[in-house]
Amino acid sequence: MKSPIRNTLLLGVLLGMAIGLGGYTFIYSKGYSYLTNNPAACANCHVMQAQYDAWLKSSHHSAATCNDCHTPHNIFGKYAVKANNGFWHSFYFTTDWYPDTIEITRFDHRVTENACRRCHQNITAAIDGAEYRRSLTADQKQSAEPGCTN
Repeated sequence: MKSPIRNTLLLGVLLGMAIGLGGYTFIYSKGYSYLTNNPAACANCHVMQAQYDAWLKSSHHSAATCNDCHTPHNIFGKYAVKANNGFWHSFYFTTDWYPDTIEITRFDHRVTENACRRCHQNITAAIDGAEYRRSLTADQKQSAEPGCTN
């Protein structure tokens, strides 16, 4: 067999195996469920059951799904975060390298905090002092130190 044909065949077989294994894993792990807004999808992985149970009992249960708090509020950002998290969640779950106590990453903490601030902007604006700064006159704003609430 000629080398280019053999290489093409080998590449095709390897690519087919990767697609087949990836497809099987995606279906077996119910990966398609992560494309929805159904919070039960987050509990597909048994290590998230406690978080899911806590959400069911929380005040957010009637107002927000997992995606409302844990993904950006635009279509590209949402699915980019879901793809990144899905990859790492499946990697750590498959390799059993996740800690007993699940901790949010710095990146996901920023995403979640932005979601909190978006939904609770009236409260967070007051806490951040935005209301105070808006109430100052131009002269007062010029002399006020950042973060100073006198």
